[in-house]
Amino acid sequence: MNDETQTSTMTTPAPSDFEGRRAFGRAARARTPRSSHAAWSAPEDRIDPVSLLEEQATSRVTDLVPVRHGRMMVSPFTFYRGAALLMAADLARTPSSGLIVQLCGDAHLSNFGLFGSAERRLVFDINDFDETHPGPFEWDVKRLVASFEIAGRHRGFTDEERRQIILAAARGYRERMLAAAESTVLDAWYDHLDAETVQGWLKEQKESDNAEKRQIRTFDAVVAKARTKDRMLAFSKLVSTEGGRMRIIADPPLIVPVEDLIDESSDIFNAEESMRDILAAYQTTLLAAARHPLAEYRYVHMARKVVGVGSVGTRAWIVLLRGRDDADPLFLQAKEAQASVLERFTEPCEYENQGERVVRGQRLMQASSDIFLGWQRVRGEGGLERDFYVRQLHDWKGSLDAEKAVPKGTLLYARICGETLARAHGRSGDRVEIAAYLGKSDTFDEAIADFAEAYADQNDADYRAFTDAIAGGRLEAVQGL
Repeated sequence: MNDETQTSTMTTPAPSDFEGRRAFGRAARARTPRSSHAAWSAPEDRIDPVSLLEEQATSRVTDLVPVRHGRMMVSPFTFYRGAALLMAADLARTPSSGLIVQLCGDAHLSNFGLFGSAERRLVFDINDFDETHPGPFEWDVKRLVASFEIAGRHRGFTDEERRQIILAAARGYRERMLAAAESTVLDAWYDHLDAETVQGWLKEQKESDNAEKRQIRTFDAVVAKARTKDRMLAFSKLVSTEGGRMRIIADPPLIVPVEDLIDESSDIFNAEESMRDILAAYQTTLLAAARHPLAEYRYVHMARKVVGVGSVGTRAWIVLLRGRDDADPLFLQAKEAQASVLERFTEPCEYENQGERVVRGQRLMQASSDIFLGWQRVRGEGGLERDFYVRQLHDWKGSLDAEKAVPKGTLLYARICGETLARAHGRSGDRVEIAAYLGKSDTFDEAIADFAEAYADQNDADYRAFTDAIAGGRLEAVQGL
Protein backbone atom coordinates (compact mmCIF):
# COMPACT_ATOMS: atom_id res chain seq x y z
CA MET A 1 0.00 0.00 0.00
CA ASN A 2 1.54 3.33 -1.04
CA ASP A 3 1.43 6.50 1.08
CA GLU A 4 -1.38 8.11 -0.93
CA THR A 5 -3.61 5.04 -0.62
CA GLN A 6 -2.82 4.83 3.07
CA THR A 7 -3.79 8.47 3.57
CA SER A 8 -7.07 8.18 1.70
CA THR A 9 -8.12 5.11 3.71
CA MET A 10 -7.17 6.45 7.15
CA THR A 11 -10.06 6.96 9.53
CA THR A 12 -10.40 10.46 10.95
CA PRO A 13 -9.09 10.18 14.51
CA ALA A 14 -11.13 11.06 17.58
CA PRO A 15 -10.59 14.58 18.99
CA SER A 16 -9.02 13.10 22.11
CA ASP A 17 -6.50 11.07 20.05
CA PHE A 18 -3.73 13.67 19.77
CA GLU A 19 -1.13 11.30 18.33
CA GLY A 20 -3.64 9.99 15.79
CA ARG A 21 -4.44 13.56 14.73
CA ARG A 22 -0.74 14.31 14.26
CA ALA A 23 -0.33 11.17 12.15
CA PHE A 24 -3.37 12.11 10.07
CA GLY A 25 -1.92 15.56 9.34
CA ARG A 26 1.51 14.21 8.43
CA ALA A 27 -0.06 11.61 6.14
CA ALA A 28 -1.85 14.37 4.22
CA ARG A 29 1.56 15.43 2.88
CA ALA A 30 1.65 12.27 0.76
CA ARG A 31 -1.65 13.15 -0.87
CA THR A 32 -0.82 16.83 -1.28
CA PRO A 33 2.86 17.70 -0.84
CA ARG A 34 3.40 21.09 0.74
CA SER A 35 5.49 22.16 -2.23
CA SER A 36 2.50 21.55 -4.54
CA HIS A 37 0.83 24.72 -3.20
CA ALA A 38 3.37 26.82 -5.12
CA ALA A 39 1.77 26.13 -8.47
CA TRP A 40 -0.51 28.53 -10.31
CA SER A 41 -1.09 28.90 -14.01
CA ALA A 42 -4.40 29.74 -15.60
CA PRO A 43 -6.02 26.67 -17.19
CA GLU A 44 -7.13 26.95 -20.81
CA ASP A 45 -10.79 26.65 -19.82
CA ARG A 46 -10.56 29.33 -17.09
CA ILE A 47 -13.78 31.32 -16.80
CA ASP A 48 -13.67 34.85 -18.18
CA PRO A 49 -13.18 37.08 -15.10
CA VAL A 50 -15.39 39.85 -16.47
CA SER A 51 -18.23 37.36 -16.96
CA LEU A 52 -18.03 36.39 -13.31
CA LEU A 53 -18.30 40.03 -12.25
CA GLU A 54 -21.27 40.50 -14.58
CA GLU A 55 -22.90 37.47 -12.99
CA GLN A 56 -22.42 38.92 -9.51
CA ALA A 57 -23.96 42.22 -10.60
CA THR A 58 -27.31 40.57 -11.36
CA SER A 59 -28.04 40.05 -7.66
CA ARG A 60 -27.07 43.56 -6.58
CA VAL A 61 -28.74 46.96 -6.50
CA THR A 62 -28.49 48.04 -10.14
CA ASP A 63 -27.77 51.70 -9.41
CA LEU A 64 -24.83 50.80 -7.16
CA VAL A 65 -23.02 48.35 -9.45
CA PRO A 66 -21.16 51.18 -11.27
CA VAL A 67 -20.03 52.48 -7.86
CA ARG A 68 -18.62 49.03 -7.07
CA HIS A 69 -16.76 48.93 -10.37
CA GLY A 70 -15.46 52.45 -9.79
CA ARG A 71 -14.00 51.47 -6.44
CA MET A 72 -12.47 48.31 -7.89
CA MET A 73 -10.76 50.12 -10.77
CA VAL A 74 -8.67 52.38 -8.49
CA SER A 75 -5.77 49.89 -8.46
CA PRO A 76 -4.99 46.18 -8.84
CA PHE A 77 -5.27 45.92 -5.05
CA THR A 78 -8.77 47.41 -4.85
CA PHE A 79 -9.71 45.13 -7.75
CA TYR A 80 -8.43 42.15 -5.77
CA ARG A 81 -10.57 43.19 -2.81
CA GLY A 82 -13.66 42.92 -5.00
CA ALA A 83 -12.58 39.77 -6.82
CA ALA A 84 -13.19 37.10 -4.17
CA LEU A 85 -15.38 35.11 -6.57
CA LEU A 86 -12.67 35.06 -9.21
CA MET A 87 -10.10 33.74 -6.76
CA ALA A 88 -12.51 31.17 -5.34
CA ALA A 89 -12.97 29.76 -8.83
CA ASP A 90 -9.19 29.60 -9.22
CA LEU A 91 -8.50 28.09 -5.79
CA ALA A 92 -10.91 25.28 -6.61
CA ARG A 93 -8.47 24.25 -9.38
CA THR A 94 -5.45 24.07 -7.05
CA PRO A 95 -4.19 21.11 -4.96
CA SER A 96 -6.16 20.61 -1.75
CA SER A 97 -4.73 19.49 1.57
CA GLY A 98 -8.12 18.06 2.52
CA LEU A 99 -7.77 19.63 5.98
CA ILE A 100 -11.02 21.53 6.41
CA VAL A 101 -11.61 24.62 8.54
CA GLN A 102 -14.20 27.37 8.67
CA LEU A 103 -12.75 29.74 6.11
CA CYS A 104 -13.04 33.50 6.26
CA GLY A 105 -13.44 33.26 2.48
CA ASP A 106 -12.02 36.75 1.87
CA ALA A 107 -8.96 36.93 4.10
CA HIS A 108 -7.13 39.81 2.40
CA LEU A 109 -5.06 42.19 4.51
CA SER A 110 -7.76 44.89 4.74
CA ASN A 111 -10.18 42.47 6.39
CA PHE A 112 -8.13 42.40 9.59
CA GLY A 113 -8.21 45.10 12.22
CA LEU A 114 -9.00 46.35 15.70
CA PHE A 115 -12.44 46.36 17.32
CA GLY A 116 -14.01 46.35 20.75
CA SER A 117 -14.62 42.93 22.28
CA ALA A 118 -17.60 41.95 24.41
CA GLU A 119 -15.25 42.26 27.40
CA ARG A 120 -14.49 45.88 26.34
CA ARG A 121 -10.93 45.23 25.29
CA LEU A 122 -9.48 46.42 22.00
CA VAL A 123 -8.60 43.25 20.08
CA PHE A 124 -7.05 42.50 16.71
CA ASP A 125 -8.84 39.91 14.59
CA ILE A 126 -10.49 39.14 11.26
CA ASN A 127 -13.41 41.53 10.80
CA ASP A 128 -15.24 40.47 7.62
CA PHE A 129 -17.08 37.17 7.23
CA ASP A 130 -19.45 37.74 4.31
CA GLU A 131 -17.90 34.80 2.44
CA THR A 132 -17.26 32.45 5.37
CA HIS A 133 -17.73 28.76 4.52
CA PRO A 134 -15.93 25.46 5.24
CA GLY A 135 -13.01 24.62 2.96
CA PRO A 136 -9.30 23.70 2.82
CA PHE A 137 -7.30 25.85 5.25
CA GLU A 138 -4.76 26.90 2.63
CA TRP A 139 -7.36 28.81 0.59
CA ASP A 140 -7.47 31.55 3.24
CA VAL A 141 -3.68 31.52 3.56
CA LYS A 142 -3.24 31.94 -0.18
CA ARG A 143 -5.70 34.82 -0.34
CA LEU A 144 -4.03 36.57 2.58
CA VAL A 145 -0.47 36.18 1.35
CA ALA A 146 -1.34 37.13 -2.24
CA SER A 147 -2.97 40.32 -0.93
CA PHE A 148 0.37 41.40 0.56
CA GLU A 149 2.17 40.76 -2.72
CA ILE A 150 -0.43 42.74 -4.66
CA ALA A 151 -0.50 45.62 -2.16
CA GLY A 152 3.31 45.69 -2.09
CA ARG A 153 3.46 46.03 -5.86
CA HIS A 154 0.92 48.84 -5.69
CA ARG A 155 3.02 50.66 -3.10
CA GLY A 156 6.23 50.22 -5.11
CA PHE A 157 8.05 47.88 -2.72
CA THR A 158 11.09 46.10 -4.14
CA ASP A 159 11.04 42.40 -5.08
CA GLU A 160 13.09 41.53 -2.00
CA GLU A 161 10.90 43.61 0.32
CA ARG A 162 7.76 41.92 -0.98
CA ARG A 163 9.29 38.46 -0.70
CA GLN A 164 10.19 39.02 2.94
CA ILE A 165 6.70 40.36 3.67
CA ILE A 166 4.82 37.44 2.14
CA LEU A 167 7.14 34.94 3.80
CA ALA A 168 6.47 36.68 7.12
CA ALA A 169 2.71 36.19 6.67
CA ALA A 170 3.08 32.50 5.81
CA ARG A 171 5.62 31.91 8.57
CA GLY A 172 3.44 33.69 11.11
CA TYR A 173 0.56 31.38 10.22
CA ARG A 174 2.66 28.21 10.42
CA GLU A 175 4.49 29.03 13.64
CA ARG A 176 1.32 30.15 15.45
CA MET A 177 -0.42 26.92 14.37
CA LEU A 178 2.53 24.89 15.66
CA ALA A 179 2.33 26.72 18.99
CA ALA A 180 -1.43 26.13 19.19
CA ALA A 181 -0.96 22.42 18.55
CA GLU A 182 1.42 22.19 21.52
CA SER A 183 -0.74 24.32 23.83
CA THR A 184 -3.25 23.04 26.32
CA VAL A 185 -6.75 22.70 24.93
CA LEU A 186 -8.17 25.74 26.70
CA ASP A 187 -5.11 27.92 26.14
CA ALA A 188 -5.42 27.28 22.41
CA TRP A 189 -9.16 28.00 22.44
CA TYR A 190 -8.91 31.28 24.36
CA ASP A 191 -5.80 32.54 22.59
CA HIS A 192 -6.32 36.04 21.23
CA LEU A 193 -4.41 39.21 20.38
CA ASP A 194 -5.24 42.53 22.03
CA ALA A 195 -3.88 45.99 21.33
CA GLU A 196 -1.72 46.06 24.46
CA THR A 197 0.00 42.83 23.45
CA VAL A 198 0.74 44.19 19.98
CA GLN A 199 2.15 47.38 21.50
CA GLY A 200 4.42 45.34 23.77
CA TRP A 201 5.52 43.14 20.87
CA LEU A 202 6.38 46.17 18.73
CA LYS A 203 8.60 47.54 21.51
CA GLU A 204 10.39 44.17 21.65
CA GLN A 205 10.85 44.29 17.88
CA LYS A 206 12.38 47.77 18.19
CA GLU A 207 14.87 46.54 20.75
CA SER A 208 15.97 43.84 18.29
CA ASP A 209 16.09 46.39 15.40
CA ASN A 210 13.10 44.84 13.59
CA ALA A 211 10.94 47.91 14.14
CA GLU A 212 11.42 51.65 14.37
CA LYS A 213 9.78 54.42 16.38
CA ARG A 214 7.67 55.16 13.31
CA GLN A 215 5.90 51.79 13.45
CA ILE A 216 5.23 52.16 17.17
CA ARG A 217 3.86 55.69 16.73
CA THR A 218 1.70 54.59 13.79
CA PHE A 219 0.13 51.72 15.70
CA ASP A 220 -0.37 53.86 18.80
CA ALA A 221 -2.20 56.38 16.61
CA VAL A 222 -4.40 53.64 15.13
CA VAL A 223 -5.25 52.45 18.66
CA ALA A 224 -6.06 55.97 19.87
CA LYS A 225 -8.25 56.63 16.82
CA ALA A 226 -10.03 53.28 17.19
CA ARG A 227 -11.04 54.10 20.75
CA THR A 228 -12.78 57.25 19.51
CA LYS A 229 -14.51 55.52 16.60
CA ASP A 230 -17.56 54.43 18.52
CA ARG A 231 -21.34 54.83 18.44
CA MET A 232 -21.19 58.43 19.66
CA LEU A 233 -18.82 59.46 16.88
CA ALA A 234 -21.05 57.72 14.35
CA PHE A 235 -24.03 59.53 15.82
CA SER A 236 -22.33 62.94 15.57
CA LYS A 237 -21.45 62.38 11.91
CA LEU A 238 -24.59 60.67 10.65
CA VAL A 239 -27.51 62.19 12.57
CA SER A 240 -29.22 65.57 12.73
CA THR A 241 -32.35 66.73 14.54
CA GLU A 242 -35.33 67.83 12.42
CA GLY A 243 -38.47 69.08 14.10
CA GLY A 244 -37.37 67.58 17.39
CA ARG A 245 -36.80 64.13 15.80
CA MET A 246 -33.48 62.45 15.13
CA ARG A 247 -32.88 61.70 11.45
CA ILE A 248 -30.01 60.14 9.50
CA ILE A 249 -28.38 62.72 7.22
CA ALA A 250 -28.73 62.03 3.49
CA ASP A 251 -25.56 61.76 1.38
CA PRO A 252 -26.76 60.17 -1.86
CA PRO A 253 -25.94 57.76 -3.34
CA LEU A 254 -23.82 56.59 -0.38
CA ILE A 255 -26.46 57.22 2.31
CA VAL A 256 -30.14 57.39 1.35
CA PRO A 257 -32.82 57.64 4.08
CA VAL A 258 -35.73 55.23 3.79
CA GLU A 259 -38.23 57.98 2.97
CA ASP A 260 -36.17 58.93 -0.10
CA LEU A 261 -36.44 55.37 -1.41
CA ILE A 262 -40.21 55.02 -0.90
CA ASP A 263 -42.74 57.33 -2.54
CA GLU A 264 -45.94 57.04 -0.49
CA SER A 265 -46.19 57.99 3.19
CA SER A 266 -48.23 54.85 3.86
CA ASP A 267 -45.41 52.76 2.42
CA ILE A 268 -42.91 54.55 4.66
CA PHE A 269 -45.08 53.74 7.68
CA ASN A 270 -45.30 50.10 6.59
CA ALA A 271 -41.53 49.92 6.08
CA GLU A 272 -40.89 51.31 9.55
CA GLU A 273 -43.43 48.96 11.12
CA SER A 274 -41.75 46.08 9.30
CA MET A 275 -38.38 47.18 10.68
CA ARG A 276 -39.75 47.08 14.22
CA ASP A 277 -41.01 43.55 13.61
CA ILE A 278 -37.68 42.58 12.09
CA LEU A 279 -35.75 43.91 15.07
CA ALA A 280 -37.95 41.95 17.45
CA ALA A 281 -37.38 38.74 15.49
CA TYR A 282 -33.66 39.45 15.08
CA GLN A 283 -33.32 39.71 18.87
CA THR A 284 -34.12 36.00 19.20
CA THR A 285 -30.89 35.16 17.30
CA LEU A 286 -28.64 37.04 19.72
CA LEU A 287 -26.61 35.35 22.41
CA ALA A 288 -28.35 35.79 25.77
CA ALA A 289 -31.45 36.89 23.87
CA ALA A 290 -33.72 36.48 26.90
CA ARG A 291 -32.13 39.48 28.58
CA HIS A 292 -30.26 41.53 26.01
CA PRO A 293 -29.54 45.31 25.99
CA LEU A 294 -31.32 45.55 22.62
CA ALA A 295 -34.68 45.22 24.41
CA GLU A 296 -34.19 48.67 25.93
CA TYR A 297 -33.81 50.41 22.57
CA ARG A 298 -36.54 51.48 20.18
CA TYR A 299 -36.47 52.15 16.45
CA VAL A 300 -36.02 55.76 15.24
CA HIS A 301 -34.87 55.85 11.60
CA MET A 302 -33.00 53.93 8.90
CA ALA A 303 -31.14 54.53 5.64
CA ARG A 304 -29.46 52.55 2.89
CA LYS A 305 -25.66 52.81 3.07
CA VAL A 306 -22.96 51.84 0.59
CA VAL A 307 -20.16 49.88 2.27
CA GLY A 308 -16.74 48.51 1.35
CA VAL A 309 -15.50 47.54 -2.11
CA GLY A 310 -16.56 43.97 -2.82
CA SER A 311 -19.80 44.47 -0.86
CA VAL A 312 -20.98 47.48 -2.86
CA GLY A 313 -24.34 46.74 -4.41
CA THR A 314 -25.48 44.25 -1.81
CA ARG A 315 -28.28 45.73 0.26
CA ALA A 316 -27.02 47.35 3.44
CA TRP A 317 -28.94 49.48 5.92
CA ILE A 318 -27.98 51.52 8.96
CA VAL A 319 -30.64 51.56 11.66
CA LEU A 320 -30.77 54.27 14.34
CA LEU A 321 -32.11 53.21 17.73
CA ARG A 322 -32.79 55.26 20.87
CA GLY A 323 -32.16 54.06 24.42
CA ARG A 324 -32.86 56.08 27.57
CA ASP A 325 -33.00 59.37 25.61
CA ASP A 326 -31.50 61.08 22.54
CA ALA A 327 -28.09 61.04 24.22
CA ASP A 328 -28.19 57.23 24.30
CA PRO A 329 -28.17 56.22 20.60
CA LEU A 330 -27.20 52.95 18.97
CA PHE A 331 -26.44 52.30 15.30
CA LEU A 332 -26.93 48.85 13.85
CA GLN A 333 -25.88 47.77 10.38
CA ALA A 334 -28.09 45.26 8.57
CA LYS A 335 -26.13 43.81 5.66
CA GLU A 336 -27.46 41.44 3.02
CA ALA A 337 -25.92 37.98 3.10
CA GLN A 338 -25.87 36.21 -0.24
CA ALA A 339 -24.44 32.74 -0.81
CA SER A 340 -20.70 32.54 -0.13
CA VAL A 341 -18.53 32.73 -3.25
CA LEU A 342 -16.96 29.49 -2.01
CA GLU A 343 -20.15 27.45 -1.90
CA ARG A 344 -20.37 26.53 -5.58
CA PHE A 345 -16.84 25.07 -5.37
CA THR A 346 -17.22 23.16 -2.07
CA GLU A 347 -20.09 21.65 -0.09
CA PRO A 348 -23.59 23.19 0.09
CA CYS A 349 -24.26 25.59 2.96
CA GLU A 350 -25.65 23.81 6.01
CA TYR A 351 -27.80 26.80 7.00
CA GLU A 352 -31.08 27.76 5.40
CA ASN A 353 -30.43 31.44 6.16
CA GLN A 354 -27.25 32.97 4.70
CA GLY A 355 -27.23 35.53 7.50
CA GLU A 356 -27.00 32.70 9.99
CA ARG A 357 -24.08 31.29 7.97
CA VAL A 358 -22.18 34.55 8.41
CA VAL A 359 -22.96 34.83 12.12
CA ARG A 360 -22.16 31.21 12.95
CA GLY A 361 -18.89 31.42 11.03
CA GLN A 362 -17.90 34.67 12.71
CA ARG A 363 -18.69 33.41 16.20
CA LEU A 364 -16.60 30.32 15.53
CA MET A 365 -13.57 32.08 14.09
CA GLN A 366 -13.34 35.22 16.22
CA ALA A 367 -11.95 35.18 19.73
CA SER A 368 -14.73 37.57 20.79
CA SER A 369 -17.71 38.70 18.71
CA ASP A 370 -20.08 41.67 18.75
CA ILE A 371 -22.93 41.18 21.25
CA PHE A 372 -25.33 42.62 18.64
CA LEU A 373 -24.39 40.02 16.01
CA GLY A 374 -27.49 38.21 14.74
CA TRP A 375 -29.48 37.46 11.60
CA GLN A 376 -32.91 37.79 10.04
CA ARG A 377 -34.80 37.06 6.81
CA VAL A 378 -36.74 39.93 5.22
CA ARG A 379 -39.43 39.97 2.55
CA GLY A 380 -38.60 42.88 0.23
CA GLU A 381 -39.65 44.28 -3.10
CA GLY A 382 -41.79 41.96 -5.17
CA GLY A 383 -42.20 39.63 -2.22
CA LEU A 384 -38.61 38.41 -2.65
CA GLU A 385 -37.01 37.12 0.55
CA ARG A 386 -33.49 38.25 1.41
CA ASP A 387 -31.20 37.20 4.24
CA PHE A 388 -29.39 39.74 6.42
CA TYR A 389 -26.96 39.69 9.27
CA VAL A 390 -26.94 42.51 11.81
CA ARG A 391 -24.12 44.01 13.87
CA GLN A 392 -23.17 47.23 15.61
CA LEU A 393 -22.06 49.85 13.08
CA HIS A 394 -19.04 51.20 14.95
CA ASP A 395 -17.43 49.79 18.06
CA TRP A 396 -13.81 50.89 18.40
CA LYS A 397 -12.85 50.23 14.78
CA GLY A 398 -9.25 50.55 13.61
CA SER A 399 -7.28 49.26 10.63
CA LEU A 400 -4.17 49.64 8.51
CA ASP A 401 -4.33 52.17 5.67
CA ALA A 402 -2.92 50.10 2.82
CA GLU A 403 -2.43 53.27 0.76
CA LYS A 404 0.15 54.54 3.28
CA ALA A 405 1.93 51.26 3.99
CA VAL A 406 5.74 51.15 4.14
CA PRO A 407 7.87 48.00 3.87
CA LYS A 408 9.03 47.61 7.48
CA GLY A 409 5.59 48.28 8.95
CA THR A 410 3.95 45.96 6.42
CA LEU A 411 6.41 43.21 7.32
CA LEU A 412 5.31 43.40 10.96
CA TYR A 413 1.64 43.62 10.01
CA ALA A 414 1.95 40.56 7.75
CA ARG A 415 3.28 38.52 10.64
CA ILE A 416 0.39 39.59 12.87
CA CYS A 417 -2.22 38.80 10.20
CA GLY A 418 -0.73 35.36 9.58
CA GLU A 419 -0.81 34.55 13.28
CA THR A 420 -4.37 35.85 13.61
CA LEU A 421 -5.60 33.68 10.75
CA ALA A 422 -3.97 30.66 12.38
CA ARG A 423 -5.81 31.36 15.64
CA ALA A 424 -9.12 31.47 13.78
CA HIS A 425 -8.41 28.24 11.91
CA GLY A 426 -7.21 26.60 15.10
CA ARG A 427 -10.62 27.20 16.66
CA SER A 428 -12.67 26.12 13.66
CA GLY A 429 -10.51 23.27 12.35
CA ASP A 430 -8.06 20.72 13.73
CA ARG A 431 -4.98 22.64 14.82
CA VAL A 432 -3.05 19.45 15.56
CA GLU A 433 -3.61 17.99 12.09
CA ILE A 434 -2.81 21.28 10.34
CA ALA A 435 0.35 21.82 12.39
CA ALA A 436 1.56 18.30 11.60
CA TYR A 437 0.94 18.95 7.92
CA LEU A 438 2.80 22.28 7.97
CA GLY A 439 5.81 21.01 9.91
CA LYS A 440 8.82 22.90 11.23
CA SER A 441 10.58 23.56 7.94
CA ASP A 442 9.85 26.51 5.66
CA THR A 443 8.63 24.31 2.78
CA PHE A 444 5.02 25.50 3.09
CA ASP A 445 6.07 29.14 3.54
CA GLU A 446 8.13 29.16 0.36
CA ALA A 447 5.40 27.40 -1.63
CA ILE A 448 2.74 29.89 -0.55
CA ALA A 449 5.07 32.79 -1.35
CA ASP A 450 5.65 31.38 -4.85
CA PHE A 451 1.90 31.05 -5.33
CA ALA A 452 1.33 34.63 -4.17
CA GLU A 453 3.76 35.98 -6.73
CA ALA A 454 2.22 33.94 -9.55
CA TYR A 455 -1.31 34.86 -8.54
CA ALA A 456 -0.43 38.54 -8.35
CA ASP A 457 0.50 38.27 -12.04
CA GLN A 458 -2.91 36.71 -12.66
CA ASN A 459 -4.60 39.52 -10.74
CA ASP A 460 -2.75 42.08 -12.86
CA ALA A 461 -4.02 40.39 -16.02
CA ASP A 462 -7.58 40.24 -14.67
CA TYR A 463 -7.39 43.91 -13.67
CA ARG A 464 -6.37 44.84 -17.23
CA ALA A 465 -9.27 42.82 -18.62
CA PHE A 466 -11.60 44.56 -16.17
CA THR A 467 -10.46 48.09 -17.00
CA ASP A 468 -10.55 47.26 -20.73
CA ALA A 469 -14.17 46.14 -20.28
CA ILE A 470 -14.96 49.50 -18.70
CA ALA A 471 -13.13 51.44 -21.41
CA GLY A 472 -14.95 49.42 -24.09
CA GLY A 473 -18.39 50.00 -22.55
CA ARG A 474 -19.02 46.40 -21.50
CA LEU A 475 -19.03 47.45 -17.83
CA GLU A 476 -20.09 50.77 -16.36
CA ALA A 477 -18.11 52.49 -13.61
CA VAL A 478 -18.55 55.62 -11.52
CA GLN A 479 -15.40 56.80 -9.80
CA GLY A 480 -14.84 59.02 -6.79
CA LEU A 481 -17.68 57.67 -4.63
